[in-house]
Amino acid sequence: MGSNVRSNTAQTPQPIGIPPLPPATQTGFQPYTPVTATSVMGRDSLPPTESVASTPGLSSAQLSANVSAQKRAYRQRRKDPSCDACRERKVKCDATETTSCSECSSRNVKCQFTKETNRRMSSIKQVQDLEKQIERVRRENSNLRRTLAERGEHMDVDTENTEQLPQQLLPDLNSEPRRRRRAVPPLQDPSRARVAFRNFSRGVLKPPLPYRQPPTPIVAFDHPRPPLPPKTTVDKLLHTYYGAAHIMMPILHWPTLQHQVEELYQNTTNIQRVPLSWHSMFFAVLAVGSLFSNDPYPDRTLRAGELLEASRSLVDPWNDDFDLDNVRASFLVSLALNELNLKSAAWTWLGGAVRSAQDLELHLEVVGVRSRVEADMRRRVWWAIYTLDRMLSMDLGRPFMINDADCDVALPEPFDDHFLHTEGPVHPPNAIPLTHFLHGIINVVRSFSAVREAFSSAVIEPTRLAMFDSHFVACQKMFPESCEANNASLVAPHVLMPLAYLLSIRLLLHRHNLAPGCPVEARSDAIQQCKVTAIETANLIARINSTLADTATSLLVTHIFRSTLFLLLTGYYELASTCLRALKSIDARRDVAIPCGRFLSFFIQILEAKQRELLSVLPRSTTPNYTPQAALPDPRAVQDTLLKDEELLIYVSADMQASTETAWVWFGAEREVPLTMAPSTAGGGLAHPDNRTGLNAKEREDWGGWDGLIELTRGLSSGIASPAAYAPRAQTLPPIKVEQGANVPGNILGTGTVEIGSSRNSPTAGTTPGSRSTERISIANII
Repeated sequence: MGSNVRSNTAQTPQPIGIPPLPPATQTGFQPYTPVTATSVMGRDSLPPTESVASTPGLSSAQLSANVSAQKRAYRQRRKDPSCDACRERKVKCDATETTSCSECSSRNVKCQFTKETNRRMSSIKQVQDLEKQIERVRRENSNLRRTLAERGEHMDVDTENTEQLPQQLLPDLNSEPRRRRRAVPPLQDPSRARVAFRNFSRGVLKPPLPYRQPPTPIVAFDHPRPPLPPKTTVDKLLHTYYGAAHIMMPILHWPTLQHQVEELYQNTTNIQRVPLSWHSMFFAVLAVGSLFSNDPYPDRTLRAGELLEASRSLVDPWNDDFDLDNVRASFLVSLALNELNLKSAAWTWLGGAVRSAQDLELHLEVVGVRSRVEADMRRRVWWAIYTLDRMLSMDLGRPFMINDADCDVALPEPFDDHFLHTEGPVHPPNAIPLTHFLHGIINVVRSFSAVREAFSSAVIEPTRLAMFDSHFVACQKMFPESCEANNASLVAPHVLMPLAYLLSIRLLLHRHNLAPGCPVEARSDAIQQCKVTAIETANLIARINSTLADTATSLLVTHIFRSTLFLLLTGYYELASTCLRALKSIDARRDVAIPCGRFLSFFIQILEAKQRELLSVLPRSTTPNYTPQAALPDPRAVQDTLLKDEELLIYVSADMQASTETAWVWFGAEREVPLTMAPSTAGGGLAHPDNRTGLNAKEREDWGGWDGLIELTRGLSSGIASPAAYAPRAQTLPPIKVEQGANVPGNILGTGTVEIGSSRNSPTAGTTPGSRSTERISIANII
């Protein structure tokens, strides 16, 4: 036990499986050292009964330096683990990661930790250090993913609980979806197993589509075939379908369809030979063509309803084996119902189309399709379903039915049907290989997933809006040059239909920041950006070289309606009149047009009443040579006040109030007494206009018509209310009376009572005060 100290040549001891803590400046990841049976706390593990002979220790100078410089993290606990010798002597142990304790050093014995308590304490420290290392790796991984995302690159990382990127990236134009993982080839030829698998897997599973055998019919779906329309009618409806629907969504190989129709009418006696799926699809094509025909109303809609009913009657509801025509039929029925303004029914039928398409694996790029035409038709059908899913979901405020991560189907070939053959695309040198707009629409709707993610934020930041705007500018360049905003050439009406996808999503994106939770600057910018899109829409309509009636879709009508609201709110009355004249040309050709016109009539009356009230209370401008009584308030002050009116912002947001996630007008409605509405006795399904418009016969007539709206808009442009210029056939809206002290956002002037629809500010001046008092309802119920 002398004072001499022997040199310790052993390796510097380490804790159990844990490397020394790195310095504060070190950021690299330290590898984990596995625990061995002979290493406990960095010292040799000995049985408790083994003699502890003298062990070389460290000098007191080294010990004091090391004790003050390095302290084990786990020794900061309330009760530190002690070495075996200190535990036996019941003295305090001051061992560190690299040095023995002073007690063992003074006695020249080995400082070792073999007790179970010490081993447990060291394991806790090990777990804590590993958790810290894992957390550091996660942060570094997240930073790396974010850096790659800013560069437009992608990193494949399969980890659990991976942090999501702050925003979903927009896909590049015409970029192919990311390929999903496929099975690797087997090590030996599986032909023998394949034969046995096909025989004994029946009823257990279905092979992938290219390898399925034709099903053996047991009991056919026997249903009487509807009579075929006359051949001349069919040719006419096919022509209208091609010009309105096929040019945007070419889901049919047109030369093949024409050949099949000719064969059908050459032998009409044996119609049972026609497959049910093709027959159902054929009637659905005629129904869509009927909706875009120029037949008089209501013959056009009645015939479309009959053709849709014929298509539905040929659908087997218990079918378990689908083909491409089954998918086409469901998709076309959904498309027709959407044009008939039956959006919930269209949503339901689209769900069937999505599921049957996924059963055929249309969402995957399948290898083994025998025909090049068939392979491209599969892609076209899938992308058409994808487009309708995105458009309907955004229109209704509902979740997408298709997840982008589940799909890897390639884009369709950039060739028209007439140039697409089995042996490959062949077209004359001077011919345009592509005239339909499916590729341009696909590039637009693929951004809807990122837009929907942006909608999850209460406020869309300006940088994010700028990213979307730049993407939409690139998408617009894929359309003809006549569609550019600074172009003055004429535009064909069929070009405006696919462009409506782009214009509509731009307006919906910026309109999101109209919500009351957004800052004042964001709401003001949202109005200005929506106004820019509305102005561009009106200018495009003004350059149409023919009527929109023959090709206008429900999407275009709805977008023109939204644009008109913003043009009226921001004071662009002449451009608003251009949009109204376009809606007038469409009128009953699209069932959604009449409800839009009725809402616009209501909005113009509210805007006129508020404009007149502001003209009477705002300070009058001091114009030279005019008396103060003859001068009018500054028009800019009137316009700025209207743009901040909360009630007008509710009305101009329109269908934002139809979704629980975006609506704010219904707050507090649960405390009101619900209106009792008589049950609908319309019936008639597709044939009755009450079902398609949501309005009864009186409501479809009492709003004054499109000419009345144009006259009211002219009155707004002059700044003078002109009720005599428009006399509605009946009272358009029940009067609204806000009682004294009510908290109404629209009462911006602080006046005690605002009456809308009264003789002071409504075209219907014959209503008595007594009748008004019995018809008081809230503003929310008007909407």
